[in-house]
Amino acid sequence: MTAPKSPAACLIGWPAAHSRSPLIHHYWLRTLGIEGGYVIEAVPPDDLRDFVLRLSLRGFVGANVTIPHKEGVLALSTPDAHAKAVGAANTLWFADGELRSTNTDVEGFINNLDASAPGWDDAEEALVLGAGGSSRAVVFGLLERGVSRVHLANRTIARAETLAGQFGPNVQPVTWDAINDVLPRAKLLVNTTSLGMDGQPSLDVDVARLPQASVVADLVYVPLVTPLLAAAQARGLRTADGLGMLLHQAVRGFELWFGQRPEVTAELRALVEADLTKT
Repeated sequence: MTAPKSPAACLIGWPAAHSRSPLIHHYWLRTLGIEGGYVIEAVPPDDLRDFVLRLSLRGFVGANVTIPHKEGVLALSTPDAHAKAVGAANTLWFADGELRSTNTDVEGFINNLDASAPGWDDAEEALVLGAGGSSRAVVFGLLERGVSRVHLANRTIARAETLAGQFGPNVQPVTWDAINDVLPRAKLLVNTTSLGMDGQPSLDVDVARLPQASVVADLVYVPLVTPLLAAAQARGLRTADGLGMLLHQAVRGFELWFGQRPEVTAELRALVEADLTKT
């Protein structure tokens, strides 16, 4: 009798070679004692439909999805509320014979905030910088958690207005020049742009204008401590970094594929930090 194959998941992207997802999932498989696998699948855009529709036949119980395929997989699966709201999916799995999709950036962001800055959600007003795909996940998560007003600032105000219009009156578009006017009321500041990332221009925000009890979050994780987070920490503000979100967003996919909910531990964080900082 042939033994059943171990469950395996994959990362679908083009390109995808530099993802840390295999490192994260292999750590959990090992520490939880699960016989399973996780591999990278470089899938050109023209091959996406065929690859996804044959995902099970290829031996996969599910997949992560990265650029440029996050929007394309929506039409090839049944998206949940998170994927619909964000307009993109990063996780696929099978349930009742149906391929379903979600966006775990929402819970990854929120769960990282909970772990890094407990009580952050007493903030009535938040300021989110950027109006791209990551911003959609952040805004949805904040509204879902009960933040009364989200100010959305983007260098191109039209993009902020478009995104705000999709979420209703609790999201207010803000011009980039007006950021300083909002900072004194923001108990939570979130950077979803690439500003401050290695090789990108710096993010010029005066954290001294924030209330003393504010929390500052940055989705960038290279460098681990961005200039924004360094400035916030120097002022004594609580912070949540992009690496924490990266780790927390991986939790639900693993649970859906392998049947156990993993934990984000200090050991896992140290493992990924070492990989990020190696030359």
